[in-house]
Amino acid sequence: MVRIASFNALHGRSLADGIASASRLAEACASLDADVLGVQEIDRWQDRSEGADQPAAVAAATGAVDWRYVPTLTGTPGGVWRPTSRAPEPASESAAYGIALFSRLPVQWWRTLRLPPPSARMRAPVLVPGTRRWTWIADEPRVAVCARLELAGCEVTVATTHLSFVPAWNAWQLRRLVRALRGLPGPYLLLGDLNLPGRLPPMLAGWQPLVRAKTYPASSPRLQLDHVLASPWASWSPSGEAAVELPVSDHRAVVVDVEPSG
Repeated sequence: MVRIASFNALHGRSLADGIASASRLAEACASLDADVLGVQEIDRWQDRSEGADQPAAVAAATGAVDWRYVPTLTGTPGGVWRPTSRAPEPASESAAYGIALFSRLPVQWWRTLRLPPPSARMRAPVLVPGTRRWTWIADEPRVAVCARLELAGCEVTVATTHLSFVPAWNAWQLRRLVRALRGLPGPYLLLGDLNLPGRLPPMLAGWQPLVRAKTYPASSPRLQLDHVLASPWASWSPSGEAAVELPVSDHRAVVVDVEPSG
């Protein structure tokens, strides 16, 4: 049996005290005891998160034998930023923000799939975490990080992503991502904050939901925005699915155990 998890980390910030701590984030991720973990909204060298290398801290705490961090932007989300280059790592130790995939299982290869950006920076109202205040934020570049590994006796391509918060655009991104994944060997697992509620992601993708649990907002969840989806060709039996509240973030993490069916 293998444990899969996904967590929108809100750069390790606690809504209780407003502090973004790499050590607290790392401990929270380690508590999930996941063999494969996708993390979204994770910082590297940001002033707002103590200048820490959060992906490295999470990798060390979770016992990842292989991992990949892909920054989607350089600068500060919600402030001054620019899209990163197509290189998987920034050229220097400049503040970055993005997504990461961690594995305690050996990875055969990695791929990064970049979703086409809107023609201009798209802005939409977003609720400020921990408040009742809305703010207009420009949409960010979106990517998926993919790893090929053996999972519960089956070779699989696992991808994690964080889709747009702009309605309809995120639905288009999901369908585009599913098509792009078909260019890689299957079967597939897709983990992440899809910014789409409940039944929409499995319906749009045509894939099986492995977790059905509300994840947002963390303290009293009303929506499931965080998902684990399996392609129709995957032959796994899920168990122990849960949405787990952690000491950081405004999202709950999603966790599921999988094993070969039959």
